[in-house]
Amino acid sequence: MTSSRLSDRLAGQRRRPDLGRRWVRVVMAVLATIGVIDTGSITLKKWGLLGSLSCSSQGFFGCNGCEKVLASAWGSLFGQPLSLFGCLAYAAVLLLAVAPLVLQGEARVKLGQSSWWGLFLISTAMAVFSAVLLGVMAFGIRDCCPFCILSATLSTALFVLSLIGGDWEDRGQLVFRGVITALLVGVLGLGWAASVGKPAAVAGKGVAPVVQAASSPAKIALAEHLTASGAALYTAYWCPHCHEQKELFGRDATAKLKVIECAPDGQNSQKALCEAKGIQGFPSWEINGQLDSGVKPLAKLAELSGYKGPIDF
Repeated sequence: MTSSRLSDRLAGQRRRPDLGRRWVRVVMAVLATIGVIDTGSITLKKWGLLGSLSCSSQGFFGCNGCEKVLASAWGSLFGQPLSLFGCLAYAAVLLLAVAPLVLQGEARVKLGQSSWWGLFLISTAMAVFSAVLLGVMAFGIRDCCPFCILSATLSTALFVLSLIGGDWEDRGQLVFRGVITALLVGVLGLGWAASVGKPAAVAGKGVAPVVQAASSPAKIALAEHLTASGAALYTAYWCPHCHEQKELFGRDATAKLKVIECAPDGQNSQKALCEAKGIQGFPSWEINGQLDSGVKPLAKLAELSGYKGPIDF
């Protein structure tokens, strides 16, 4: 009788961690699903398959919305939206979290043991890269995006849960692999952020860099409206933020804007006009007779100019 009770007690002790890990897996699966929806929505928006995202929230940490962040030079990687790679990472976490819950037999036991390492390493990489992106938003773009902050929060939560859920018998291996992954992702991420953040090379003396981004019909319509209403964009060919403003519009839409070159040695310079207008910073917008400096989200320009056309920028 005593032996039977002892066996039952030991079996119960073995089951409790399993139940705990099952609970952690379910939570991680839920968070990863939210991450897939979050980054997937951004990806579809960037591909033009989804309309404008309602993420303008000036009261949210002072964010002006997602447009400036997503349209920046840091918004893509290998020609694809950066959010696509985040979506794939969340999908991998979702698969690793759920698979051991639905499999049976030996496959379930084998995957259950190894999947925690996958969850830990992937979530570590995601958390570190999210930290790099938050730094880019704060110091490079100087704006923020609620969707991006949500993704960073989810990545950090997944990292913490992976530490809680795994049965880490060898803590030395856990620390070693975690540090190596964090250092590798951190170095690569910082190198990528620094290289992307370099000002675009000018096409020639006094000539502004070529705009690379494509223009949607809504962006072209907004540019045409701004020009028709008498709005003007005052720039200097060497100004990286001027180039950033043009990239928000894209190639074809920028060509329809009234762009005034203020640099004395710039091509088609109108230095005298800029001085007469009192332009002191670049870029500067003149809309309805009012001057406003700084890079402006397209939605803000639409509001200031009274634009009534499509807004799926």
